[in-house]
Amino acid sequence: MESPFRVIDVSPSTPPRTPAHDEVLVGVGSHPFRAPAGFDVLLTGAEDAPRPWVACTDPESTARRLAGRVDRHPQAALALVHVLRMGAALTPPERLLVESLAYATLQGGADFRAWLTDARRPASRPAAQPVRLGRNGDRLTIVLDRPQARNAFDAAARDALCEALDVAVADPSVTRVDLRGAGPAFCSGGDLSEFGTSRDTAEAHRIRMTRSPAALLLRCADKVTAHLHGACVGAGVELAAFAGRVTATTDTVIRLPEVEMGLIPGAGGTASLPLRIGRERTAYLALSGVRLTAPDALHWGLVDEVTE
Repeated sequence: MESPFRVIDVSPSTPPRTPAHDEVLVGVGSHPFRAPAGFDVLLTGAEDAPRPWVACTDPESTARRLAGRVDRHPQAALALVHVLRMGAALTPPERLLVESLAYATLQGGADFRAWLTDARRPASRPAAQPVRLGRNGDRLTIVLDRPQARNAFDAAARDALCEALDVAVADPSVTRVDLRGAGPAFCSGGDLSEFGTSRDTAEAHRIRMTRSPAALLLRCADKVTAHLHGACVGAGVELAAFAGRVTATTDTVIRLPEVEMGLIPGAGGTASLPLRIGRERTAYLALSGVRLTAPDALHWGLVDEVTE
């Protein structure tokens, strides 16, 4: 497959572009300005660049690294930017639907199958009670409770979280919801021991649509504060970003690793993160796989407060 990566030097006079379906379009500018529309990622060497720009020490080197990752996983990279581009015209629930359809398509792809063959996946570590629920007056506390697996998100945790969020949605006396993770990490992402165990990708899509913590979080977001700490990988940040308020401790590290598996974010990340940081920075996080620190997440608006 020919490389879909395209990089263009941009300036204030660069006209808007309509990217082709077979390209990931990256712009590089010496300083941030009112960016032309149509670019999937915008890189600049200027410090503290405003959205949608991503500030980096060496934009050309960063672009080369992005090119390498896109060329290794072109189908996932293209699916990602297609979903993000379409999302601009869709409601958040519609974005979840499009994301799930693209995710299901990639699950049947050769890139993901190759990752399944090569990956060293952990043994399953089920928890008797993967989510704990506590109530104090009008305040509901939901705790992801698989610390032995760094709160990796498996099917049992998904279903238990849906049950907990059903309470928040259905009970008008609940006015505040705190979403936390037990142990050293808020959530280390999807449980890799379950990846690839469902061979029916159409059925997997149906389950994502009918048992969706993301959809429930959308319905009660104004009540929810997500408290991040430690690793917040994949689903760990994708779900949290739906919350009306997000706090993060100084040790928080955020990452979207799905593209390197031949996938795209599948827990709602292409719907939740653009609402907070825009589609260009979301694309950069997912395509690059970089680790975002708590201060950078605060600067971008992905979190609202950094605590000790």
